[in-house]
Amino acid sequence: MPGTEKRVTLVIGSGAIKCAASIGMFQALSANNINVTQVVGCSGGAIYGVGIASGMSLEDIQKASEETWHKDMMQGYIENLKASKDGTLKFDERSGMVDDTYLNNKLRKICGEQSFADLKLPFIVVATDLYTGEPVELSEGKIFDSVRASLAIPLIFPPWEINGRLLVDGAASNPLPIDIAIQRGADVVIAMGFTIDYKNRFRSLTAVQEQMTSIYMNNIFKYSFAFNTLAHHSEIFTILPEFDSNVSMFDIHKLPHIIERGYEATIEQLPHIKRLLEAD
Repeated sequence: MPGTEKRVTLVIGSGAIKCAASIGMFQALSANNINVTQVVGCSGGAIYGVGIASGMSLEDIQKASEETWHKDMMQGYIENLKASKDGTLKFDERSGMVDDTYLNNKLRKICGEQSFADLKLPFIVVATDLYTGEPVELSEGKIFDSVRASLAIPLIFPPWEINGRLLVDGAASNPLPIDIAIQRGADVVIAMGFTIDYKNRFRSLTAVQEQMTSIYMNNIFKYSFAFNTLAHHSEIFTILPEFDSNVSMFDIHKLPHIIERGYEATIEQLPHIKRLLEAD
């Protein structure tokens, strides 16, 4: 195919189980012989990014999704929430409301003992420095550590330390890291991003806090997306799947729908992507 020598970077932003839409995206790109040469992942997108970069089959990536986004991921949350309110839980910067054993086990199953150098495609993971708020690019060492750090939702999962830096969710600083793809030399960026669904009923202080976090995160996403699109419009293709209803973190039964919407949203962009790749 003419133009495949151009460097195509796949960016998968934060979005928890919604990031499974990237399975459909990669399926559509592969079926149309579009060669991805680099992958960037943030938060939930890091799980799918490592699957693609390591050469996992799409079936195995979907199976890993079904096992990972399970309610067992939140073990200990209710007990710790109660303990935090009555003062029996002492919270510090390394604490989380959830026992991360389940999450760590599932991530180790996906990442194994691989390092970044073992992957078939270059892969960059985005996390956030808890102390400075700065985005942190991770592309060396054990993949498990980087993906785990990028998934450390503040207050929920304990932060993860890498090279002396305490790291949390990449979505807190760069939920759709298009800029990193550009800085790493991409000629064409295909970026899939997601917003967080808002609540329409509030029955607790926690629900209000979650809503405010969603507002903050969605605004960060929208502003960074608008800036990068404006600055580098001709090289960026954004794929923003839409779903029939709200999708929560544990809606495993919606995975086929999520993947299908990712595929459909990518197919809509394919004529434009191919035109740019085939241009001299």
